[in-house]
Amino acid sequence: MSTRCWSFFLLLLAALLAGSAALLAAGDAPDCFLPVPAVLVTALAGLLTLLCGWRLRRRDGGTERRVCVLVLGDVGRSPRMQYHALSLSRHLYHVTVVGFLDSKPHQDVLNQQRIRILPITEVRGVQAGPKLLRYVTKVLVQSLQLLRVLLSMELQALVLMQNPPGLPGIAVAWLVCVLRGSRLIVDWHNYGYTIMALSHGPAHPVVRLARWYEHFFGPLASDNLCVTNAMKEDLQENWNIRATTLYDRPASIFRETPLRLQHELFRRFDGSDPDPDLDLDLERTAFSVRDPADDSVTLRSERPALLLSSTSWTGQDEDLPPDYEGFIRAGASLPSLVCVITGKGPQKEHYRRIIDSLHLEHVQICTPWLEAEDYPVLLGSADLGVCLHKSSSGLDLPMKVVDMFGCCLPVCAVHFRCLQELVKHEENGLIFRDSDELAQQLKSLLSEFPGSDGRLAAFRRNLRSSRGQRWDDNWDQNVLPMISGGR
Repeated sequence: MSTRCWSFFLLLLAALLAGSAALLAAGDAPDCFLPVPAVLVTALAGLLTLLCGWRLRRRDGGTERRVCVLVLGDVGRSPRMQYHALSLSRHLYHVTVVGFLDSKPHQDVLNQQRIRILPITEVRGVQAGPKLLRYVTKVLVQSLQLLRVLLSMELQALVLMQNPPGLPGIAVAWLVCVLRGSRLIVDWHNYGYTIMALSHGPAHPVVRLARWYEHFFGPLASDNLCVTNAMKEDLQENWNIRATTLYDRPASIFRETPLRLQHELFRRFDGSDPDPDLDLDLERTAFSVRDPADDSVTLRSERPALLLSSTSWTGQDEDLPPDYEGFIRAGASLPSLVCVITGKGPQKEHYRRIIDSLHLEHVQICTPWLEAEDYPVLLGSADLGVCLHKSSSGLDLPMKVVDMFGCCLPVCAVHFRCLQELVKHEENGLIFRDSDELAQQLKSLLSEFPGSDGRLAAFRRNLRSSRGQRWDDNWDQNVLPMISGGR
Protein backbone atom coordinates (compact mmCIF):
# COMPACT_ATOMS: atom_id res chain seq x y z
CA MET A 1 0.00 0.00 0.00
CA SER A 2 1.31 3.47 -0.93
CA THR A 3 2.42 6.04 1.63
CA ARG A 4 -0.52 8.29 0.76
CA CYS A 5 -3.03 5.46 1.30
CA TRP A 6 -1.41 4.65 4.63
CA SER A 7 -1.82 8.28 5.63
CA PHE A 8 -5.52 8.18 4.83
CA PHE A 9 -6.08 5.05 6.91
CA LEU A 10 -3.91 6.30 9.76
CA LEU A 11 -6.04 9.43 9.87
CA LEU A 12 -9.21 7.37 10.13
CA LEU A 13 -7.65 5.16 12.82
CA ALA A 14 -6.57 8.20 14.81
CA ALA A 15 -10.11 9.56 14.65
CA LEU A 16 -11.54 6.23 15.85
CA LEU A 17 -9.09 6.06 18.73
CA ALA A 18 -9.82 9.64 19.72
CA GLY A 19 -13.51 8.82 19.75
CA SER A 20 -12.87 5.72 21.86
CA ALA A 21 -10.87 7.77 24.33
CA ALA A 22 -13.74 10.17 24.66
CA LEU A 23 -16.12 7.28 25.34
CA LEU A 24 -13.81 5.86 27.98
CA ALA A 25 -13.43 9.22 29.66
CA ALA A 26 -17.20 9.56 29.77
CA GLY A 27 -17.64 6.04 31.06
CA ASP A 28 -19.79 5.08 28.05
CA ALA A 29 -17.49 2.66 26.27
CA PRO A 30 -19.13 -0.50 24.92
CA ASP A 31 -18.71 -3.63 27.05
CA CYS A 32 -16.70 -5.33 24.32
CA PHE A 33 -14.05 -2.55 24.34
CA LEU A 34 -10.75 -3.49 25.97
CA PRO A 35 -10.27 -1.82 29.41
CA VAL A 36 -7.37 0.39 28.35
CA PRO A 37 -7.03 3.68 30.26
CA ALA A 38 -8.38 6.60 28.31
CA VAL A 39 -5.12 8.50 28.66
CA LEU A 40 -3.21 5.76 26.79
CA VAL A 41 -5.76 5.67 24.00
CA THR A 42 -5.62 9.45 23.71
CA ALA A 43 -1.82 9.38 23.60
CA LEU A 44 -1.87 6.71 20.89
CA ALA A 45 -4.37 8.74 18.89
CA GLY A 46 -2.18 11.80 19.22
CA LEU A 47 0.92 9.91 18.06
CA LEU A 48 -0.94 8.50 15.06
CA THR A 49 -2.23 11.97 14.20
CA LEU A 50 1.30 13.37 14.30
CA LEU A 51 2.58 10.49 12.17
CA CYS A 52 -0.28 10.96 9.73
CA GLY A 53 0.33 14.70 9.56
CA TRP A 54 4.02 14.16 8.94
CA ARG A 55 3.28 11.77 6.08
CA LEU A 56 0.60 14.02 4.56
CA ARG A 57 2.81 17.12 4.73
CA ARG A 58 6.07 15.52 3.60
CA ARG A 59 7.41 17.67 0.77
CA ASP A 60 9.83 16.93 -2.02
CA GLY A 61 11.64 18.98 -4.62
CA GLY A 62 8.58 19.22 -6.89
CA THR A 63 5.91 20.12 -4.34
CA GLU A 64 6.01 23.88 -4.91
CA ARG A 65 5.40 23.38 -8.63
CA ARG A 66 2.33 21.17 -8.25
CA VAL A 67 -1.22 22.56 -8.34
CA CYS A 68 -4.58 20.81 -8.17
CA VAL A 69 -7.39 22.38 -10.22
CA LEU A 70 -10.65 21.09 -8.73
CA VAL A 71 -13.93 21.07 -10.66
CA LEU A 72 -16.93 19.35 -9.11
CA GLY A 73 -18.55 19.42 -12.52
CA ASP A 74 -17.82 18.57 -16.13
CA VAL A 75 -14.26 19.64 -16.95
CA GLY A 76 -15.09 19.86 -20.66
CA ARG A 77 -17.80 22.43 -19.95
CA SER A 78 -15.65 24.49 -17.56
CA PRO A 79 -13.59 26.67 -19.92
CA ARG A 80 -12.37 29.07 -17.23
CA MET A 81 -10.85 26.23 -15.19
CA GLN A 82 -9.27 24.76 -18.32
CA TYR A 83 -7.72 28.18 -19.00
CA HIS A 84 -6.39 28.23 -15.43
CA ALA A 85 -4.75 24.85 -16.03
CA LEU A 86 -3.20 25.99 -19.31
CA SER A 87 -1.89 29.20 -17.76
CA LEU A 88 -0.34 27.30 -14.87
CA SER A 89 1.33 24.83 -17.23
CA ARG A 90 2.63 27.73 -19.33
CA HIS A 91 4.49 28.88 -16.20
CA LEU A 92 5.92 25.37 -15.71
CA TYR A 93 3.55 24.22 -12.98
CA HIS A 94 2.48 20.58 -13.02
CA VAL A 95 -1.31 20.55 -12.89
CA THR A 96 -3.69 17.81 -11.84
CA VAL A 97 -7.26 18.54 -12.92
CA VAL A 98 -9.81 16.69 -10.78
CA GLY A 99 -13.38 16.61 -12.09
CA PHE A 100 -16.06 14.84 -14.12
CA LEU A 101 -15.31 13.88 -17.73
CA ASP A 102 -18.77 13.98 -19.26
CA SER A 103 -17.51 15.83 -22.34
CA LYS A 104 -14.13 16.14 -24.00
CA PRO A 105 -11.83 18.91 -22.70
CA HIS A 106 -10.13 21.21 -25.17
CA GLN A 107 -7.41 19.55 -27.20
CA ASP A 108 -4.78 22.00 -25.88
CA VAL A 109 -5.45 20.68 -22.38
CA LEU A 110 -5.21 17.09 -23.53
CA ASN A 111 -1.98 17.75 -25.42
CA GLN A 112 -0.20 19.59 -22.60
CA GLN A 113 2.29 17.22 -20.94
CA ARG A 114 2.28 19.15 -17.66
CA ILE A 115 -1.49 18.68 -17.28
CA ARG A 116 -3.00 15.39 -16.22
CA ILE A 117 -6.71 14.81 -15.71
CA LEU A 118 -7.82 12.70 -12.76
CA PRO A 119 -11.45 11.84 -13.52
CA ILE A 120 -13.97 11.24 -10.75
CA THR A 121 -17.51 9.98 -11.15
CA GLU A 122 -20.64 11.72 -9.98
CA VAL A 123 -21.82 9.64 -7.04
CA ARG A 124 -25.35 8.94 -5.87
CA GLY A 125 -26.77 8.63 -2.42
CA VAL A 126 -29.56 6.29 -1.42
CA GLN A 127 -32.12 5.90 -4.20
CA ALA A 128 -35.15 5.58 -1.93
CA GLY A 129 -36.76 7.83 0.62
CA PRO A 130 -37.30 11.60 0.77
CA LYS A 131 -35.40 13.86 -1.62
CA LEU A 132 -33.66 15.55 1.30
CA LEU A 133 -32.30 12.20 2.52
CA ARG A 134 -31.09 11.31 -0.97
CA TYR A 135 -29.35 14.68 -1.31
CA VAL A 136 -27.69 14.47 2.11
CA THR A 137 -26.37 10.95 1.48
CA LYS A 138 -25.09 12.01 -1.93
CA VAL A 139 -23.16 14.89 -0.35
CA LEU A 140 -21.71 12.58 2.30
CA VAL A 141 -20.59 9.97 -0.23
CA GLN A 142 -19.16 12.68 -2.50
CA SER A 143 -17.24 14.08 0.48
CA LEU A 144 -15.64 10.74 1.25
CA GLN A 145 -14.81 10.18 -2.42
CA LEU A 146 -13.22 13.61 -2.75
CA LEU A 147 -11.36 13.26 0.55
CA ARG A 148 -9.85 9.96 -0.58
CA VAL A 149 -8.83 11.37 -3.98
CA LEU A 150 -7.20 14.53 -2.60
CA LEU A 151 -5.39 12.76 0.24
CA SER A 152 -4.09 10.09 -2.14
CA MET A 153 -2.52 12.59 -4.52
CA GLU A 154 1.04 13.82 -4.37
CA LEU A 155 1.32 16.82 -2.08
CA GLN A 156 0.14 19.93 -3.95
CA ALA A 157 1.33 23.45 -3.18
CA LEU A 158 -2.22 24.71 -3.62
CA VAL A 159 -5.73 23.71 -4.62
CA LEU A 160 -7.56 26.02 -7.02
CA MET A 161 -11.28 25.25 -7.14
CA GLN A 162 -14.33 26.80 -8.71
CA ASN A 163 -17.53 27.67 -6.92
CA PRO A 164 -20.25 26.72 -7.74
CA PRO A 165 -20.53 23.87 -7.36
CA GLY A 166 -18.92 24.12 -3.93
CA LEU A 167 -20.93 21.65 -1.88
CA PRO A 168 -19.10 19.65 -0.55
CA GLY A 169 -15.97 20.76 -2.41
CA ILE A 170 -15.01 23.86 -0.40
CA ALA A 171 -15.20 22.11 2.98
CA VAL A 172 -13.32 19.01 1.82
CA ALA A 173 -10.66 21.01 -0.03
CA TRP A 174 -10.18 23.27 3.01
CA LEU A 175 -9.79 20.23 5.32
CA VAL A 176 -7.27 18.62 2.99
CA CYS A 177 -5.29 21.88 2.72
CA VAL A 178 -5.21 22.16 6.54
CA LEU A 179 -4.03 18.56 6.89
CA ARG A 180 -1.41 18.85 4.15
CA GLY A 181 -0.23 22.43 4.63
CA SER A 182 -1.43 23.52 1.19
CA ARG A 183 -3.16 26.75 0.19
CA LEU A 184 -6.73 26.97 -1.05
CA ILE A 185 -7.87 29.45 -3.69
CA VAL A 186 -11.59 29.64 -4.48
CA ASP A 187 -12.62 31.07 -7.84
CA TRP A 188 -16.15 32.46 -7.35
CA HIS A 189 -18.11 32.18 -10.60
CA ASN A 190 -21.47 32.68 -8.85
CA TYR A 191 -23.19 31.66 -5.61
CA GLY A 192 -24.36 28.07 -5.51
CA TYR A 193 -27.33 28.75 -3.27
CA THR A 194 -28.80 31.27 -5.75
CA ILE A 195 -28.72 28.64 -8.51
CA MET A 196 -30.44 26.13 -6.22
CA ALA A 197 -33.06 28.75 -5.37
CA LEU A 198 -34.15 28.86 -9.01
CA SER A 199 -35.50 25.32 -8.65
CA HIS A 200 -36.47 25.13 -4.98
CA GLY A 201 -37.18 28.71 -3.93
CA PRO A 202 -35.10 30.80 -1.51
CA ALA A 203 -36.88 29.48 1.61
CA HIS A 204 -36.23 25.79 0.93
CA PRO A 205 -34.21 24.10 3.73
CA VAL A 206 -31.57 22.86 1.28
CA VAL A 207 -31.13 26.37 -0.16
CA ARG A 208 -30.82 27.87 3.32
CA LEU A 209 -28.29 25.19 4.25
CA ALA A 210 -26.29 25.88 1.07
CA ARG A 211 -26.29 29.62 1.83
CA TRP A 212 -25.00 29.00 5.38
CA TYR A 213 -22.41 26.56 4.02
CA GLU A 214 -20.98 29.04 1.50
CA HIS A 215 -20.98 31.86 4.09
CA PHE A 216 -19.20 29.67 6.65
CA PHE A 217 -16.57 27.92 4.54
CA GLY A 218 -15.97 30.59 1.87
CA PRO A 219 -13.95 32.92 4.14
CA LEU A 220 -11.65 30.03 5.14
CA ALA A 221 -9.86 30.03 1.77
CA SER A 222 -6.34 31.46 1.60
CA ASP A 223 -7.19 33.63 -1.42
CA ASN A 224 -10.22 34.30 -3.60
CA LEU A 225 -10.92 35.20 -7.20
CA CYS A 226 -14.22 36.40 -8.66
CA VAL A 227 -15.61 37.27 -12.08
CA THR A 228 -16.97 40.84 -11.66
CA ASN A 229 -16.38 43.94 -9.59
CA ALA A 230 -20.00 43.72 -8.43
CA MET A 231 -19.29 40.28 -6.97
CA LYS A 232 -16.05 41.54 -5.43
CA GLU A 233 -17.99 44.26 -3.60
CA ASP A 234 -20.69 41.84 -2.50
CA LEU A 235 -18.14 39.34 -1.16
CA GLN A 236 -16.45 42.09 0.80
CA GLU A 237 -19.60 43.68 2.23
CA ASN A 238 -21.73 40.60 2.94
CA TRP A 239 -19.25 37.71 3.25
CA ASN A 240 -16.15 39.39 4.67
CA ILE A 241 -14.15 37.93 1.79
CA ARG A 242 -11.47 39.91 -0.01
CA ALA A 243 -11.33 38.78 -3.62
CA THR A 244 -9.40 39.75 -6.73
CA THR A 245 -11.50 40.38 -9.83
CA LEU A 246 -10.35 38.22 -12.71
CA TYR A 247 -12.59 39.09 -15.62
CA ASP A 248 -13.18 36.33 -18.10
CA ARG A 249 -11.18 37.08 -21.19
CA PRO A 250 -11.24 35.23 -24.49
CA ALA A 251 -8.50 32.72 -25.10
CA SER A 252 -6.38 33.19 -28.22
CA ILE A 253 -8.46 30.58 -30.07
CA PHE A 254 -11.41 33.02 -30.17
CA ARG A 255 -10.87 35.33 -33.13
CA GLU A 256 -12.49 36.18 -36.45
CA THR A 257 -12.40 33.09 -38.64
CA PRO A 258 -10.63 33.38 -42.00
CA LEU A 259 -12.90 32.88 -45.02
CA ARG A 260 -11.25 29.60 -45.97
CA LEU A 261 -11.95 28.06 -42.56
CA GLN A 262 -15.49 29.47 -42.65
CA HIS A 263 -16.09 27.76 -45.98
CA GLU A 264 -14.72 24.44 -44.72
CA LEU A 265 -16.99 24.64 -41.66
CA PHE A 266 -20.04 25.53 -43.76
CA ARG A 267 -19.34 22.61 -46.08
CA ARG A 268 -19.29 20.18 -43.18
CA PHE A 269 -22.61 21.47 -41.81
CA ASP A 270 -24.35 22.19 -45.14
CA GLY A 271 -26.33 19.14 -46.20
CA SER A 272 -28.21 20.84 -49.06
CA ASP A 273 -28.03 19.64 -52.67
CA PRO A 274 -26.32 21.87 -55.23
CA ASP A 275 -28.55 24.11 -57.35
CA PRO A 276 -28.50 22.70 -60.96
CA ASP A 277 -28.85 26.23 -62.37
CA LEU A 278 -25.64 27.40 -60.77
CA ASP A 279 -22.11 27.11 -62.09
CA LEU A 280 -21.02 23.63 -60.99
CA ASP A 281 -17.37 24.62 -61.30
CA LEU A 282 -17.82 26.68 -58.14
CA GLU A 283 -17.93 25.09 -54.71
CA ARG A 284 -20.91 26.60 -52.91
CA THR A 285 -22.52 26.59 -49.52
CA ALA A 286 -25.48 28.64 -48.34
CA PHE A 287 -23.00 31.26 -47.11
CA SER A 288 -19.85 31.06 -49.23
CA VAL A 289 -18.38 30.26 -52.63
CA ARG A 290 -14.96 28.86 -53.47
CA ASP A 291 -13.52 29.18 -56.95
CA PRO A 292 -11.21 26.19 -57.62
CA ALA A 293 -9.46 28.16 -60.36
CA ASP A 294 -7.66 30.43 -57.91
CA ASP A 295 -8.79 28.83 -54.61
CA SER A 296 -10.42 32.11 -53.53
CA VAL A 297 -13.34 32.16 -51.12
CA THR A 298 -16.01 34.87 -51.00
CA LEU A 299 -19.20 35.31 -49.01
CA ARG A 300 -22.42 35.25 -51.00
CA SER A 301 -24.23 38.60 -51.19
CA GLU A 302 -27.62 36.87 -50.88
CA ARG A 303 -26.56 34.69 -47.97
CA PRO A 304 -28.73 34.29 -44.87
CA ALA A 305 -27.66 35.94 -41.63
CA LEU A 306 -25.98 33.52 -39.22
CA LEU A 307 -27.12 34.01 -35.63
CA LEU A 308 -25.56 32.05 -32.79
CA SER A 309 -26.77 31.43 -29.26
CA SER A 310 -26.01 28.93 -26.53
CA THR A 311 -28.19 27.42 -23.84
CA SER A 312 -28.18 24.72 -21.18
CA TRP A 313 -31.72 23.64 -22.19
CA THR A 314 -33.07 23.86 -18.64
CA GLY A 315 -36.26 25.79 -19.41
CA GLN A 316 -34.98 28.91 -17.63
CA ASP A 317 -33.54 30.78 -20.60
CA GLU A 318 -35.46 29.43 -23.59
CA ASP A 319 -38.59 31.56 -23.27
CA LEU A 320 -37.68 34.45 -25.57
CA PRO A 321 -38.53 33.44 -29.16
CA PRO A 322 -38.57 36.66 -31.26
CA ASP A 323 -41.13 36.87 -34.08
CA TYR A 324 -38.58 37.37 -36.86
CA GLU A 325 -40.57 35.15 -39.22
CA GLY A 326 -43.59 37.40 -38.76
CA PHE A 327 -41.65 40.50 -39.86
CA ILE A 328 -40.70 38.88 -43.17
CA ARG A 329 -44.23 37.59 -43.81
CA ALA A 330 -45.50 41.12 -43.17
CA GLY A 331 -43.26 42.44 -45.96
CA ALA A 332 -40.12 43.60 -44.13
CA SER A 333 -36.96 43.52 -46.24
CA LEU A 334 -34.89 41.18 -44.11
CA PRO A 335 -32.53 38.29 -44.89
CA SER A 336 -33.39 34.72 -44.07
CA LEU A 337 -31.98 33.65 -40.74
CA VAL A 338 -30.02 30.58 -39.71
CA CYS A 339 -30.04 30.23 -35.91
CA VAL A 340 -27.45 27.89 -34.47
CA ILE A 341 -28.18 27.06 -30.83
CA THR A 342 -25.36 25.17 -29.14
CA GLY A 343 -25.22 23.41 -25.80
CA LYS A 344 -26.80 20.39 -24.21
CA GLY A 345 -29.13 19.88 -21.31
CA PRO A 346 -32.03 17.90 -19.87
CA GLN A 347 -34.80 19.41 -22.02
CA LYS A 348 -33.02 19.65 -25.36
CA GLU A 349 -35.14 16.99 -27.08
CA HIS A 350 -38.32 18.60 -25.74
CA TYR A 351 -37.42 21.94 -27.31
CA ARG A 352 -36.29 20.31 -30.55
CA ARG A 353 -39.75 18.81 -30.95
CA ILE A 354 -41.28 22.26 -30.40
CA ILE A 355 -38.90 23.77 -32.99
CA ASP A 356 -39.79 21.05 -35.53
CA SER A 357 -43.49 21.79 -35.08
CA LEU A 358 -43.12 25.50 -35.98
CA HIS A 359 -42.75 24.92 -39.75
CA LEU A 360 -40.76 28.12 -40.27
CA GLU A 361 -40.11 29.27 -43.84
CA HIS A 362 -37.52 32.02 -43.43
CA VAL A 363 -35.85 30.90 -40.20
CA GLN A 364 -33.85 27.70 -39.88
CA ILE A 365 -32.94 26.54 -36.36
CA CYS A 366 -30.05 24.11 -35.86
CA THR A 367 -29.11 22.53 -32.53
CA PRO A 368 -25.73 20.84 -32.97
CA TRP A 369 -23.40 19.72 -30.23
CA LEU A 370 -20.01 21.00 -31.34
CA GLU A 371 -16.58 19.70 -30.55
CA ALA A 372 -14.50 22.13 -28.52
CA GLU A 373 -12.33 22.93 -31.56
CA ASP A 374 -15.33 23.77 -33.80
CA TYR A 375 -17.02 26.19 -31.42
CA PRO A 376 -14.57 29.13 -31.80
CA VAL A 377 -14.55 28.63 -35.59
CA LEU A 378 -18.35 28.90 -35.64
CA LEU A 379 -18.33 31.98 -33.38
CA GLY A 380 -15.81 33.65 -35.66
CA SER A 381 -18.04 32.94 -38.68
CA ALA A 382 -21.33 34.25 -37.25
CA ASP A 383 -22.97 37.61 -37.93
CA LEU A 384 -24.71 38.16 -34.58
CA GLY A 385 -24.78 36.55 -31.15
CA VAL A 386 -27.75 36.36 -28.79
CA CYS A 387 -27.28 35.75 -25.07
CA LEU A 388 -30.28 34.68 -22.97
CA HIS A 389 -28.25 34.13 -19.80
CA LYS A 390 -30.03 35.33 -16.67
CA SER A 391 -27.74 35.50 -13.68
CA SER A 392 -29.18 33.83 -10.58
CA SER A 393 -27.27 36.26 -8.36
CA GLY A 394 -27.03 39.22 -10.72
CA LEU A 395 -23.28 39.21 -10.06
CA ASP A 396 -21.72 36.98 -12.73
CA LEU A 397 -21.17 37.53 -16.44
CA PRO A 398 -21.86 35.10 -19.31
CA MET A 399 -18.69 33.47 -20.59
CA LYS A 400 -20.37 32.97 -23.96
CA VAL A 401 -20.45 36.77 -24.53
CA VAL A 402 -16.76 37.03 -23.63
CA ASP A 403 -15.97 34.45 -26.32
CA MET A 404 -18.22 36.23 -28.84
CA PHE A 405 -16.43 39.53 -28.24
CA GLY A 406 -13.11 37.74 -28.72
CA CYS A 407 -14.37 36.89 -32.21
CA CYS A 408 -15.54 40.53 -32.73
CA LEU A 409 -19.12 39.25 -32.83
CA PRO A 410 -21.76 41.84 -31.78
CA VAL A 411 -24.27 40.64 -29.20
CA CYS A 412 -27.87 41.15 -28.14
CA ALA A 413 -28.05 40.20 -24.44
CA VAL A 414 -30.88 40.05 -21.92
CA HIS A 415 -30.56 42.59 -19.12
CA PHE A 416 -29.46 41.81 -15.57
CA ARG A 417 -27.75 43.67 -12.76
CA CYS A 418 -24.06 43.88 -13.73
CA LEU A 419 -24.22 43.14 -17.46
CA GLN A 420 -22.98 46.66 -18.23
CA GLU A 421 -19.53 45.59 -16.99
CA LEU A 422 -19.32 43.63 -20.26
CA VAL A 423 -21.95 44.70 -22.79
CA LYS A 424 -21.94 48.42 -23.66
CA HIS A 425 -25.37 49.27 -25.10
CA GLU A 426 -25.13 50.79 -28.60
CA GLU A 427 -21.33 50.30 -28.59
CA ASN A 428 -20.56 46.59 -28.85
CA GLY A 429 -24.13 45.29 -28.81
CA LEU A 430 -27.62 45.84 -27.51
CA ILE A 431 -29.36 44.99 -24.22
CA PHE A 432 -33.00 43.89 -24.20
CA ARG A 433 -35.54 43.10 -21.49
CA ASP A 434 -38.16 40.98 -23.26
CA SER A 435 -38.84 39.09 -26.49
CA ASP A 436 -40.59 42.02 -28.15
CA GLU A 437 -37.56 44.26 -27.63
CA LEU A 438 -35.23 41.52 -28.92
CA ALA A 439 -37.39 41.10 -32.03
CA GLN A 440 -37.21 44.82 -32.78
CA GLN A 441 -33.43 44.79 -32.27
CA LEU A 442 -33.00 41.90 -34.71
CA LYS A 443 -35.17 43.70 -37.26
CA SER A 444 -33.16 46.90 -36.88
CA LEU A 445 -29.70 45.30 -36.96
CA LEU A 446 -30.39 43.01 -39.92
CA SER A 447 -32.35 45.46 -42.05
CA GLU A 448 -29.16 46.51 -43.89
CA PHE A 449 -27.46 43.09 -43.86
CA PRO A 450 -24.94 42.31 -45.29
CA GLY A 451 -24.03 45.95 -45.92
CA SER A 452 -21.10 47.60 -44.16
CA ASP A 453 -22.86 50.84 -43.22
CA GLY A 454 -25.39 49.62 -40.65
CA ARG A 455 -25.22 49.42 -36.87
CA LEU A 456 -24.26 45.74 -36.93
CA ALA A 457 -21.14 46.52 -38.94
CA ALA A 458 -20.41 49.53 -36.69
CA PHE A 459 -20.55 47.34 -33.57
CA ARG A 460 -18.08 44.93 -35.16
CA ARG A 461 -15.70 47.77 -36.00
CA ASN A 462 -15.92 48.99 -32.40
CA LEU A 463 -15.04 45.51 -31.14
CA ARG A 464 -12.05 45.33 -33.48
CA SER A 465 -10.71 48.69 -32.32
CA SER A 466 -11.27 48.15 -28.59
CA ARG A 467 -9.83 44.70 -28.09
CA GLY A 468 -8.70 44.43 -24.50
CA GLN A 469 -6.45 41.99 -22.76
CA ARG A 470 -6.51 38.35 -23.70
CA TRP A 471 -6.74 35.67 -21.03
CA ASP A 472 -2.99 35.04 -20.77
CA ASP A 473 -2.07 38.67 -20.06
CA ASN A 474 -5.00 39.10 -17.68
CA TRP A 475 -4.06 35.92 -15.78
CA ASP A 476 -0.38 36.87 -15.56
CA GLN A 477 -1.31 40.25 -14.09
CA ASN A 478 -3.89 39.11 -11.52
CA VAL A 479 -3.34 35.45 -10.65
CA LEU A 480 0.34 34.68 -11.12
CA PRO A 481 1.46 37.02 -8.28
CA MET A 482 -1.15 35.39 -6.01
CA ILE A 483 0.14 31.90 -6.77
CA SER A 484 3.88 32.53 -6.88
CA GLY A 485 3.97 35.07 -4.06
CA GLY A 486 1.49 33.39 -1.72
CA ARG A 487 -0.21 36.66 -0.95
